[in-house]
Formats: sequence, structure tokens, C-alpha cells
Amino acid sequence: MASYTHGHHESVLRSHNTRNIANSAEYLRPHLGASTRLLDVGAGPGTITMDFASVVDRVTATEIDDAALSLSRELAASRGVTNVDFSVEDVHALSLADDSFDVVHAHQVLQHVADPVQALREMRRVTVPGGIVAARDADYAGFIWFPLLPELDRWLELYRAAARANGGEPDAGRQLLSWARQAGFTDVRATASTWCYATPDERAWWGGMWADRILESALARQLVREGRATTTDLQAISDAWKRWADAEDGWYLVPHGEILCRA
Repeated sequence: MASYTHGHHESVLRSHNTRNIANSAEYLRPHLGASTRLLDVGAGPGTITMDFASVVDRVTATEIDDAALSLSRELAASRGVTNVDFSVEDVHALSLADDSFDVVHAHQVLQHVADPVQALREMRRVTVPGGIVAARDADYAGFIWFPLLPELDRWLELYRAAARANGGEPDAGRQLLSWARQAGFTDVRATASTWCYATPDERAWWGGMWADRILESALARQLVREGRATTTDLQAISDAWKRWADAEDGWYLVPHGEILCRA
């Protein structure tokens, strides 16, 4: 097992809670129908999960432990969603039966698992023949921004080191196709999409979120605990995120790899 680098601090959930089909799973939409049975691996706070539930027959949401799964449970209850089931699962060894789902989906998950190829094998096992295994992951080495601030270069260096220390692969997006091939898929469509932050409101949200996250999240605690950075270092990075957000010509691009694999 790998450790989840981000944790579930409010500054992390501030980002995750904005995700839906339109901004995070549009590549999968053509494969969703009213009779679809969908498995959402690593559902997180459940915003994508609940969006799925509005267009398919039934969704099963998984997380690695009860505490993480409670976030999507609570969202389902607050929205009155009744066609979502919940299961604590390790994606490397799912307890679910073979051929149980028409679509198996994972968003920003494979970058955090110890063995993404084995995870994809398990996702394939529980998918019906001819069904779809879908995954989308960011690629941190491909993040680009302007203005060029050395503190943000340091932020990226620290994040990638921490993620790898936790057993993950922060540059997952570019490797999804390779992992799918290694997992035994022969019918794979690989695509890409981006998040871009350039308006004043977008910069304030993205920069403000990371300004808090680098000081308060599990990542911040790990960096200090492992001696990779001091609290003074992290404060300097936080201040740089705010300067970036305030820049009238500020621009930020987050690239994602995507795969649609036919089981």
C-alpha cells in the first residue's frame, strides 16, 4: 500500500469538492447510460460519484478506509442520493465479484497506489466483458505556470519527492497507457485534457487553496517531519502562491492523461 500524500484537510477538500463529470470525467460520458452499473474507485468526497449517480442506474463508491468513505456517504445523505452503495476496498485486491460492473472508474487514484498495474488488473477483473475501465491522472512534471517563481519550482520538487516517498507516482498521467498495456488491455484509447487557471477568480481560488495546503495539509506535515523543508520554507512557498494569484498575467496549466480500456 502507498500512503495518500494529500490527506483530507479542508484545503484539500476545497479542491476535490469542485470536481464533477464535466471538469474531470467528460471523456467517459459517452459510455454512461441509464442502465450502467458503475464502480467509482477512490471516490474521495464523492462529488464525481454523485454526478455519476444522476445519470447511471447504480454506483458503488470505494475508499481505502471508513474515515475516507464517510465523506461520500455524508454527501449522498445530504443530497438524498439513494442509488449509491459504499464499500471499503483496496484496489489491489477488490473484494467484489468478477464481471460485476459495466464501467469501472478511477480519478486521480493510480498516482497514489503502490502498484497501478495490479490495480488496473483488478479493475478489469470486476468489469463485464466488453465493459470500460477508465482512469484519469494528473502529470505533475507537466505542470506549467507564469510568472516563473522559484518558490513554485521548489514546491513542485518537494511535492514530487514526498509523493514518491509515499510509494506513489506523481507523473502518472503520461504512464497510464503503458500501465494499461502491462495490465493486459489491448483495446485502449489514450487521451488528455487540462485544467487551466487564468482569470482573477480562478487564480484566487487555485493559488489561495495551495497557499493554505502547503502550510496545513498532510503534505506540509510530512515535509517538515521528513526534514525536506522547514516551516519557514513552506511559508515562503505559501507567500509565492499568493503572489502568483495576484499577478494580472498569472496563468497555470494542469495536464491529465486519460485512458478508456475495453475489458
